[in-house]
Amino acid sequence: MRVAFKILLPVLMIAVAVGVFRVLKSTRPEQEPPAVQERVWRVAVMAAEPRRLSPELELYGRVETPDLLKATAAANAFVAEVAVREGDRVDAGQVLVRLDPRDFLPRIAQVEAEVEDLQAQIASEQHRQEADRRALEQEQVLLQIARDAVARQQRLKTQNVGAEQALDEAEQAEALQALAVSNREMDMADHPSRLRALEARLSSARARLDALRLEYERSTVRAPYDGIVTGVAVTVGDQVSQGAVLARMFALDSLQVRARIPAPYQGELIRGGAENGGLQAVASVGDESLRLELDRLAGEADPSGVDGLFRVLDGADTLRLGQILSLRLKRPAREDAVAVPFGAVYGGDRLYKLQQGRLQGVNVETLGSRIGADGREQLLVRAEALQAGDPLVVTHLPNAMDGLRVEPVDAPAPLEASRP
Repeated sequence: MRVAFKILLPVLMIAVAVGVFRVLKSTRPEQEPPAVQERVWRVAVMAAEPRRLSPELELYGRVETPDLLKATAAANAFVAEVAVREGDRVDAGQVLVRLDPRDFLPRIAQVEAEVEDLQAQIASEQHRQEADRRALEQEQVLLQIARDAVARQQRLKTQNVGAEQALDEAEQAEALQALAVSNREMDMADHPSRLRALEARLSSARARLDALRLEYERSTVRAPYDGIVTGVAVTVGDQVSQGAVLARMFALDSLQVRARIPAPYQGELIRGGAENGGLQAVASVGDESLRLELDRLAGEADPSGVDGLFRVLDGADTLRLGQILSLRLKRPAREDAVAVPFGAVYGGDRLYKLQQGRLQGVNVETLGSRIGADGREQLLVRAEALQAGDPLVVTHLPNAMDGLRVEPVDAPAPLEASRP
């Protein structure tokens, strides 16, 4: 019996355990299956504001001037004074270089003496003409007396009273007097020619005197306008020849910026009035900005583009020749343009707006970029499907697609879009 008990006891324990397990299993609470939730992406949004905006074109230009002045020596001379240095800003009329006046004054004095001598000769010639006129009157009287003497001797000879020799002497005196009258008339006839020759020499001397005085006036080289000295080629004591460059300078108001405009934009700028000017640009010089205006396009182009010549509207005194500038040219304005961050556009032609908590794709036309007043770069796009006030998703999502569940959050400061 003891053996049977030992065999039945484990079986009984297993049966009890199975019964307890079944009871526990049948009485356990029912657990609901887990629910699958759709993920929501948090994004920043901005309101669309279609309006007339101007895309910008980033260019690189070089400062130049068409009016670089090269001040030269008026004549061979020594340098007596150099009053400026390279980089100096000068005012109109300020002395740049002065040549030694002793190289000019003696030659001026010499020609002045020549002018006075010729003036004296002209006065003497006029006095001589007057004296010849009075002498001619007397010689004509003497000629008439001589002719009367010849006539008297001829009558005497006819009457066999006068001698042959007396008639010959009278005729000889008449001939000599006639010759004297002829010479005097010839001298008087030559008077206009002699006077014109003297006057021509006087005019030539006066012209040389004016030239020498002008050289002397130009021996003191002055700035013709307000500007900046770009170089000084001489020092005190140098001997320079006529035409040698003494200094170089440019006028501040003559500065311009030459920048290459790529070929794809040439037609747009011409149609937008670039040939007549008016398109604005902004250049950066350190921390400062300068306003420029597209004045005209260069006369020659090549396959890469054409040079645009920009007039400096303000801040020219901060520029120097040869300086390289980065500038942004404001292209012709486009209607219904919307300014968005670059990250809001996918593939260059698609962005998303928020529609009932989900992304809705919109195909857009990219018009270009620009810099807002806050200094951030914006992309200008346009699409008929964009209406004023549409919430645009500006957070860049790597898995963006139509219908993606999103939730707007407080966006960062909106893009400044008040600058047209």
